Amino acid sequence: MWKKLIHSNVGAALLNMLVAYLVWMLSRVAFFAENWSTFAPYMSWSLFKSMLHGALVFDTSALLYVNSLYLVLMLLPLHLKERPGFHKGLKWLFVVTNAIALAMNLMDAVYFQYTGRRSTVSVFTEFANEGNIASIILTEFARHWYLVLAFIALVFILWRCYTKPRLEVYRFGHHYYISQLVALLVMIPLAIVGIRGSVTAGTRPITISNANQFVNRPVESSVVLNTPFSMIRSIGKKAFVTPDYMTPQEMEAIYSPVHEHPAMDGGIPGKNVVILIVESMGKEYIGSFNRDLDGGTYQGYMPFIDSLVSQSLTFKYSYANGRISMDAMPSILSGLPMMVEPFFLTPASLNDVEGLPMMLGREGYSSAFFHGAHNISMGFSAYAHSIGYKHYYGLDEYCQSPKYGGMDDFDGKWAIWDEPFLQFTLDGIGGMKQPFLATVFTASSHHPYKLPEQYRDSLKDEGGQPIHKCVRYTDLALRHFFERASREPWYHNTIFVLVADHTNQTSHDVYKTDLGLYSIPIIFFAPDGSIQPAVREDVIVQQTDITPTLLHLLGYGKPYVAFGDDLLSVPPDQSWAFSYNAGIYQLVQGDLLLQFDGNRTTAVYRFKADPLLRENLVDRLPEQQPLEQRLKAIIQQYMSRMNENRLMPK
Repeated sequence: MWKKLIHSNVGAALLNMLVAYLVWMLSRVAFFAENWSTFAPYMSWSLFKSMLHGALVFDTSALLYVNSLYLVLMLLPLHLKERPGFHKGLKWLFVVTNAIALAMNLMDAVYFQYTGRRSTVSVFTEFANEGNIASIILTEFARHWYLVLAFIALVFILWRCYTKPRLEVYRFGHHYYISQLVALLVMIPLAIVGIRGSVTAGTRPITISNANQFVNRPVESSVVLNTPFSMIRSIGKKAFVTPDYMTPQEMEAIYSPVHEHPAMDGGIPGKNVVILIVESMGKEYIGSFNRDLDGGTYQGYMPFIDSLVSQSLTFKYSYANGRISMDAMPSILSGLPMMVEPFFLTPASLNDVEGLPMMLGREGYSSAFFHGAHNISMGFSAYAHSIGYKHYYGLDEYCQSPKYGGMDDFDGKWAIWDEPFLQFTLDGIGGMKQPFLATVFTASSHHPYKLPEQYRDSLKDEGGQPIHKCVRYTDLALRHFFERASREPWYHNTIFVLVADHTNQTSHDVYKTDLGLYSIPIIFFAPDGSIQPAVREDVIVQQTDITPTLLHLLGYGKPYVAFGDDLLSVPPDQSWAFSYNAGIYQLVQGDLLLQFDGNRTTAVYRFKADPLLRENLVDRLPEQQPLEQRLKAIIQQYMSRMNENRLMPK
């Protein structure tokens, strides 16, 4: 009887699903190992058991999604399917579909290092206009050959351990149809329960954010999740859903992004503005922000930026609003943080949106955006024009200039090398009518971490991270940019802002925490001394504060919408920073970091005294409730304004 069951369609299907469970779990082990330094230091036996429980829940759901056709065909009550050719086809279906899922899991083991989360379906839109993706993938195959071998081994297990039913166990009578139908009818409700992730009636199906209930930190939810689940559960999902945490009146009373009466005192109208968005310039790479690291011996990798910090207004607690380049432009230039999905990739990107160039354009400013990649790359050109930039200079324009090397200066993957493109940017700025707003987005400190030929011997890997040599190169390119800019007639009438788009590879534990992964420099520099140099420790700073602060410095007095503050006038105890990752909203204010899953606060840390976020103080501090209410008001304001097209003042 047991032999018949094992070799029946039902038994074979169950055995094959167990094999799938095994190889999916092994792919998770590879994911964990590839990102060992992010997860291993925080592991404990209790966390391991919780993660394993969660992994089984999410793997069950995804396995049933991925193998639903296979299971239905395997249990279909038609004896005509009991033929060798049919079951050979089922084997191919099972192996191929699960192989695709395994490939997604293993590829995300690498991509996770740049996003801090499992990929969702938006990743296809994110790279829709990039012509170099095949090249990038091939490069990663070469760099991570061991993951390719792991993939081959896992697919071999799927193929070799696949169980085919034995046709001789069947007698095709009425009992065949009854047994097959019963098996199918039993499988359907069990599959529904497995896909939903719960047997409790009335509960909502599990979604990506539910992974956080099995972990201590949002970043750890990526171990619990699997990429096929994240992809499937994000298909057709509306990014912005307006919650009803409170009435609109209560929301407005707690928080409003409308700056009705901007501060104008001390502003100097007519000053030029140059914003340098530096690719992957994490705060960890700058020695002056990290004097206490490595026993006080840490020097960093950007000596020119260090020299500039001493002449600038900078901040000890400054953060990015997102983890990818696409998040940076709306945050820095329009005061719109990333929430749930990158703004570019949502229908709300068609809303009426203001930006710094549009507002300054009303004051007579000329404007230009410079980015050395292909002109349609990452959607930067479209967004730049939508918020009012008059000119856009990309790879196309660079190649039209006889002064430079054209495609000989292309890094082969993403963009023109930083050094020549920053010089090209200065040519463009020199032709602009003052006052002007010029913004440049650098690209060289980026995967796959290559250098121009002339620097490959002089700039070596340091500190154990491939990006270190690249940020040294970008630092050198910035030094040459400022050396030439300082000789230009517009230089002393200009405010420079240097800010990273996001962080990148990290070596020190403090930069691997849920907050450290967003820690970037934000630097305001005025060569004429109109901005007092200081390193402020009393305010919390985020990318969305840049536009309001610049508008104050320029004496702009009209209302505008921005989810950020003017750092020159906000009370320090009211300054804040926001970020979102893997279903968790983060709010930093005062000395507290609060994490909220959309329904409840999951963690509270005194991050200044506890930089490694070891002690979770949830439900133990009186400040938690007002901080949670403020975060709810920020979320509700953001979602409602996105859905109602209210991103500009009335």
